[in-house]
Amino acid sequence: MSDLLQLHVHDLEIDVLTGIYSEETHLPQPLRISMTVDLNPPERFVPDTPLSASKSYIDLKQAATALPEGVHFKLIEAVADHICETLFISDARVRRVEIRIVKLAIAERDESIGITLVRNRR
Repeated sequence: MSDLLQLHVHDLEIDVLTGIYSEETHLPQPLRISMTVDLNPPERFVPDTPLSASKSYIDLKQAATALPEGVHFKLIEAVADHICETLFISDARVRRVEIRIVKLAIAERDESIGITLVRNRR
C-alpha cells in the first residue's frame, strides 16, 4: 500500500456561467465547490520541509476560481472536469481529484443539489 497525502479545499462559492435552461444561460450562477486532491507525498515531512514537498492550497483555490472568462459551461460536470484537468496539468504528483459542486440557486430549503466527479491520473 502506498502513502497518500490528501489536500482539501471546501465550500468555495463562485459565480459561473453554467446551465442549459433559458433562465440560466444569460447570468452566472452561484456554485459551491469542494475538492480533495490526492498527492504522492515525500518519504517524510520534517519540521523544515519546504512547501515544494506538498502543494499550496492557493493553487487548489486558483484552479477552481480561475475558470476561463466568458466561457459558458452547459453542465456543472464540465466545470468539475476543467478543474480536474487544470490540477493534473499543473502538478505531476496529483494522482486523483474529487470535485463536489452544489448548485446554490436551485436549493429551496438548504438542501445540497449537485454532483461529485472523481478523476484519476491516466
